[in-house]
Amino acid sequence: MEKQPILVTDRLLLRSFDLADAPEVQRLAGDYAVAATTLLPYPYPAGLAGIWIASLREGIDRGDVAAFAVTLAPAGRLIGGVRLQIDGENARGELGFWVGRPFWGRGYATEAARAVIGYGFSVLNLHRIYAMHFSRNPASGRVMEKCGMVHEGRFREHVRKWGVFEDVDLRGILREYTTETLRVTPP
Repeated sequence: MEKQPILVTDRLLLRSFDLADAPEVQRLAGDYAVAATTLLPYPYPAGLAGIWIASLREGIDRGDVAAFAVTLAPAGRLIGGVRLQIDGENARGELGFWVGRPFWGRGYATEAARAVIGYGFSVLNLHRIYAMHFSRNPASGRVMEKCGMVHEGRFREHVRKWGVFEDVDLRGILREYTTETLRVTPP
């Protein structure tokens, strides 16, 4: 497996997840407020974080996932995650991200998402990156907008979350419309 690079932003280091991250992923992703705005389960089952991290490694090995632990620089404290689900045949990636509630409202999600979008276009040579968020979660939509993603539509009652059908907004960006730069540290 070729290791993923470390992506460096002004305040963050985005690195590959390690099994040692599982307890902190469990704690942060297990927060009701985080689960309520994402597809993450609640309660977050014991052991799921390790299984999830292992699945990311498998996806990276296959070349259909780029996944990064979002950590605060320089100390390396884990605060969330961001990933691209890659469709190589169509040169596109689906962006997904989450940040632990103690770190909301500080611009970390935007900073991490911008770095991964830049990585997707400049290193993975993707043509298009898109993302979806619950329509009732405008904060995620604002993160996407700040990354240059354009609102492309709404899927009515597209996802069932906790027994309720949720509307989902779709946003996307094409490589030709991004000017993001990133600093990549070789593995």
